[in-house]
Formats: sequence, structure tokens, C-alpha cells
Amino acid sequence: MKKITKEVYLKWYEDMLFWRKFEDKLAAVYIQQKVRGFLHLYNGQEAVLAGALHAMDLTKDRMITAYRNHVQPIGMGVDPKKVMAELFGKVTGTSKGMGGSMHIFSKEHRFYGGHGIVGGQIPLGAGLAFADKYFKRDAVTLCYMGDGAVRQGSLHEAFNLAMLWQLPVVFICENNGYAMGTSVARTSHSTEIWKLGLGYEMPCGPVDGMDPAIVAKEMDKAIERARTGGGPTFLEMKTYRYRGHSMSDAQHYRTKEEVEEYKKIDPITQVKDVILEKGYASEDELKEIDKKVKSMVSECEKFAEESDFPPKEQLYDTVYEQEDYPFLQHKL
Repeated sequence: MKKITKEVYLKWYEDMLFWRKFEDKLAAVYIQQKVRGFLHLYNGQEAVLAGALHAMDLTKDRMITAYRNHVQPIGMGVDPKKVMAELFGKVTGTSKGMGGSMHIFSKEHRFYGGHGIVGGQIPLGAGLAFADKYFKRDAVTLCYMGDGAVRQGSLHEAFNLAMLWQLPVVFICENNGYAMGTSVARTSHSTEIWKLGLGYEMPCGPVDGMDPAIVAKEMDKAIERARTGGGPTFLEMKTYRYRGHSMSDAQHYRTKEEVEEYKKIDPITQVKDVILEKGYASEDELKEIDKKVKSMVSECEKFAEESDFPPKEQLYDTVYEQEDYPFLQHKL
């Protein structure tokens, strides 16, 4: 496993803080109706991504997830200005403004999207891994899902085939406690989601998803197993989201006290505490990082604001057309 050094902790602090502030800005502009549609924010879950990125080989490994998908592509190398522009519906966005919040995508950076269909990405993740095994590409796919998606039949079909074919995939459930507004305890007899892997004899287990160092260690084992022909792993990242399921969520299903309790183990605070305890940086040096992050977010907003909306002609440029389609008869 790659060492978790001073530089790693400082990178984690800057990255997670940037992701948090980036999405805080999205929440603000959503209220101003500059971002429309649905908006699902990742606040509180940043350690799951930070730890995974440390264990990945970003020159070849892939990632696919659901619709809480704004900061993952940034971590994979996508320009955050383009991500924000996509949310603004601008032509400079990752999908020229036509994908929006739930469908960020970058083939170049091996991020295969957010998916609006609950659980829809799970068999696709297995498919990406199948392609890599078939073409002997030595790559591993990380396939993320929420705790609500594990109730989908597609998960069980994908798990079965992944084990049957020993695919190089790591399935990760980001269990933030609530599928929209429904707790795991109300939808499942067993609240230990990781145990679903046992039925397929798939290596599986629970992970503290609020500490990037713990996430990195467990992800490293799973990725190494997949890369060396050991097949898939299923990890349940026990995490928490501070905001609602989406911006339209009134959050009547939980108390403010519950949210505040989880904020005591905030991943950014945990990393900051380690940095200060080990003397990796001073409070003043961390404040400089805070200023840098604030400036970066402002640049993203400015870029998105000043970019143009797509021209209406773009609608016709992005639709598949076959001129000699045999089943259409043109009337004169």
C-alpha cells in the first residue's frame, strides 16, 4: 500500500475541503435557481472518496456511481470549472450542459458517470470490469451505490456474475443511513449491508467511512485482490450525509441533534486534527489552504456564470441519425 504521509494528509485536507465548499456553493446557487432540477450533495461523505483515490491507480482504474456524483470526477482529474458549468447547464460543461447534476461523465478520466436510475450503475460497473478482464487491461473498476440501491435485483445479478467470472471490480455501498428518507432498519431485516456478499462467497466487510486513512487501507486490499485475479469485493462504507437526500428534502425523518452528533466525527475535522497533532502544518498554514480553496470555488462559479448556454442547434448535433434507416417510408 502507498504510504499515508504528511503530503497525503495535506492533500486530503485540501481536497475534502474543496469538495465541501464546492458543493456548499452549489447549494447556494441552487436556491438562486442558477442550478435547476435535482441536486444531491455529498457533504459528510468525503472520506470515502479521498481514501479510495489514494488506493487507486488513476492512470487506468475506473469509477462509476449514482447521482451523488459531483466531486468524484473532480477527484479523478476532471476540471472542476467544467463540472460546475455542467450544473449551470452551460456549453462549457462536461456534457455541454446537457447532462446536468446527475449525469457528470468523463471518458478521458475514466469516470463513467452518475446515474439517475437507482442501482442502474451496478451491472454497468460489472460490465466495465468484464471488458477490462476480456481485453487484459489490468484495470480495476470501483462501483459505488447507496444503501437504497442494494434492494435492487440488479445488484444480486451483478454480484453473481462478478463472482462467477471473477471480475476485477470493487462494489462499495455508501451507507449514509437513509435511502432518501427511509432508514435501513425500515427496509431490511439485517442492517449489516456488507453481509449481502456472504451469500455469494464474496469477500466483504464493514468500513469506517468517516476516516480516509481507514478507507484507504481497506480499499487497497480490495483493489489489489481485484488486480491480481482474486475477483470482486463488497465493502459497506458506514458514513453520513449532513444535508438532505436532495435540495428538496425537508429532512423530517431525523433530528438536528443526530446530524450534530455525526459532525463530531467529520472527516475534514479528523484529518485536520491529525495534521495539527503531528505537526504537519500550523493553524496559519491551514488558513492559507482555506483561502486557496475559497478562491478556487470562486473561479469555478465565475467560469460557469460567464459561459454561454448551448445553442439550440446542439440538440440536433447530439442525436444519432441514420439517413438510410430501412424501416421508415418517406411520403412525397
